[in-house]
This record gives sequence, C-alpha cells and structure tokens, in this order.
Amino acid sequence: MSGFDCDLFVIGAGSGGVRAARMAAQRGARVVVAEAAALGGTCVNVGCVPKKLYSEAAQFADDFRDAAGFGWDVGAATLDWARLRRNRAKEISRLNGIYEQLLVGAGVQVLRGWGTLCDAHTVQVATNEGAQRFRARHILIATGGTPSVPHFPGREHVLTSDQMFDIEPFPKRLVVVGGGYIACEFASIFQGLGAQVRLLYRGEQVLRGFDDDVRAFLAQELVKHGVDLRLRTDVEAIERRPDGLAVTLTNAEVLEADAVLYATGRVPNVAGLGLESAGLALSPHGAIPVDDDYRTAAPHILAIGDVTARLQLTPVALAEAMVVVDQLFGEGRRRMDYEFVPTAVFTHPSIGTVGLTEAQARERFGAVRIFRSEFRALKHTLSGNAERTLMKLVVDAASDRVVGLHMVGPDAGETVQGFAVAMRAGATKALFDSTIGIHPTAAEEFVTMREPVA
Repeated sequence: MSGFDCDLFVIGAGSGGVRAARMAAQRGARVVVAEAAALGGTCVNVGCVPKKLYSEAAQFADDFRDAAGFGWDVGAATLDWARLRRNRAKEISRLNGIYEQLLVGAGVQVLRGWGTLCDAHTVQVATNEGAQRFRARHILIATGGTPSVPHFPGREHVLTSDQMFDIEPFPKRLVVVGGGYIACEFASIFQGLGAQVRLLYRGEQVLRGFDDDVRAFLAQELVKHGVDLRLRTDVEAIERRPDGLAVTLTNAEVLEADAVLYATGRVPNVAGLGLESAGLALSPHGAIPVDDDYRTAAPHILAIGDVTARLQLTPVALAEAMVVVDQLFGEGRRRMDYEFVPTAVFTHPSIGTVGLTEAQARERFGAVRIFRSEFRALKHTLSGNAERTLMKLVVDAASDRVVGLHMVGPDAGETVQGFAVAMRAGATKALFDSTIGIHPTAAEEFVTMREPVA
C-alpha cells in the first residue's frame, strides 16, 4: 500500500457512497470521500426522505375528510406550505449531520468538493481551499443520477423533482409530465396538498414495468382522487405569460399552469468525472459498465448505485456498497441478488410490489395461476371514501411458488416488506394458504385468496 494516500477514495457521499466509506473505514481502511453537495445524496435531500414526508403530509387531506365518518369534527383544514417546507428542511439538516457524524466517527476524511479522475489511481478534488490530489489504492464512483429533461421550445421554464420541495409560491395549477413513479408520486402528493394537477404521459399507461393490473388500478385511483390524467399526450412547447405558463400540447390544446414538473427519467451523474482520463467509456445508455464485483474496465475503479443504471433504488445501492467493501477489505464472499427486490410507490393509494409481473411470469414459466382481490379497506368504510385496495399473487403452476406479489392500497410498502422475506425464502401458495391471517387487516387477504382468477 506504499505510495498511496488512502486505500479507498469514494466519489459521492450519497447512500451507497457513505455506506461504503464508513464500513471500509471500520475495517481499518484509510478512506477519503468527496461530495460537492449535501451529504446523503438524492435520497436524503431531494428524493426518498422528503418525498415520503410530503406524501405523509398529503395523506392528511384524506384523513381529515374521513374523520367525520368516525365521529370527529375537525373543522376546515388549511395547509401552511411554508411551515411544511421549514419542518422538512430541519429534518433533512438533522439527517445531514448524522451522515457526517457517521463518517467522521468511523475515521473517514470528508472533503467538500467535486472529485475528478486524473488516472486509474488518482483523484483531484476542487475545494474552497484549492485543488487537492490523492493517490488511492481503490476508487469507488457513487455519484448517483440526475433528472433528465428533453429538449423542446420552452424547456427553460420547467422544473425537475429536485426543485419541487422548495417551490415558491405553492403551485395551484401544476402540470406534471411523465409516467414513472416520480411523476405519479408528485402528481398524487401535490393533488393531496391542494393543487389542481394534470398528469401528462405520452404512453398507453403509467408505470411502465409494473404489473398491468397495478398500472390500470393506480391510474383509476389517481383520477378518483382528483388528478387529471392525460394518456397518449405530450408537450409541444411552453411559453411564459403574465398570468403563468402556457403549455401547448401536441394536439394543439393549451393548458394554463403555475408550474410544470418534468419527471421524464433520471440519467447517471457522470459529467465532469474525468472517466476518459482513466480509460473508461460509458454504456450506450450513459452508465458506467461494471462486472459482477462492480469493477469497471479499470480494475482498481469500481462503481455502484444509480451511476451504473442497474436497479435504481437506495437499498440496492446500500447492498452493493456492502459487496464492494467485502470484496476489497473482507473475505469476498458477499454477493448481490437482484431477484425479489421489493419496492414501493408513494402515491395515494400507495403501491408495494415484489417479484415478477404477470407478463414476466408467463414469459418465464409459461403456466401460472393468478389470484386477485379488490375491496374497500376497513378504514374507509364509515367515511364514504371511494378508494379501493388491490392485491394480487402470481404463482408458478409447476412449483406452486409465489413469484409475484403486488398491492395497491394504504401502507402497501409496509405490508409488502414482510412478504418479501417469504418470497426470498421460496414460499409456495400452499404455505400462504396455511398461514393464519391477522384479522381484521388488509394484509390477511394475501393468505386468504383461494380461487385463481386466471
């Protein structure tokens, strides 16, 4: 290790980068991490955490209305947007401090600046104190992703999800463009907070890649909650006018808006990394190619998380970080398994899913059995709330193994997290059937569905 300033240099202090840096340092490695923005990356600052906080805030709109059916008179509810933003910012600042404490406490040297590769072992960091160079035995790139907005007339007037948490003033008329989970989540959140929301998607149905029943059901519920969903619709141009923004659609219709959010995908955050100096090229999709051990074409440079564009989820980046640390400073036995990774979409109602969609299962196994249930959750029965819940199981007919589990309804993520353990353990439909349900809960429906629908 002579001739190296550190054993591991981490570029990017998001969830994956912080986990790798901290755990490597705890194993005795000399670690340096560079981050130009706030510690914690997208997830903590402009992603998962603030999004879930705002989703919880939006949920209160339904709760206040539902309360009357349960005997509560709560009066007229109004949103203090400035207070919500202040409280969110305070919580995020607290988390930023925790991340710094974890790093410093583990002995990691934290640099505030952007790291650029000079060669396969050298990183230069531009900080307020000037440029510093480090020779590293290993380099880990964990710079995450960044929003992508297509080019069209008026592009300069749109916002991305990064700006939505502090938008001022609150947009009474919001147009959201996109059909992925970020677009659906923000449309649902801001509708719940009181905005008039139009959700535009050029495709046939929102949430491409999710189970078709889930997609159709969620679209139906979004409309029921007040979102104006426009499928097979795209934007031609956006113009700023004295009273707001004029959004011209490809069908020549003009929508008036106070703000336009583009949630049309995220791309790997690779600009300015100096990859060419280390002999690295990007994939056709702009990601950093890696092997099963997360090594790039330069063996001493590794990459994890969204910058590799494998499975863009925070817990996945954390797990990948642990694999890297074990490979570099442990016994090298840990491996990442991308099957049965659960995920949630924090719309209203929310989505929880793990395993294969029905279409994927039919393609892989041929013969499958489908179990599906739709009902109104008990929490809505006295209030007149029309929201419904969907639950679906996909079963491989040959082995009886449950290979897909999907839910749209209250607390879907909380419910599916527990079932994900059973899925990874290879649970069969017979095992589900023999499990006693907890009554009365929505989750018991997963162990009481007996008759296949297909």
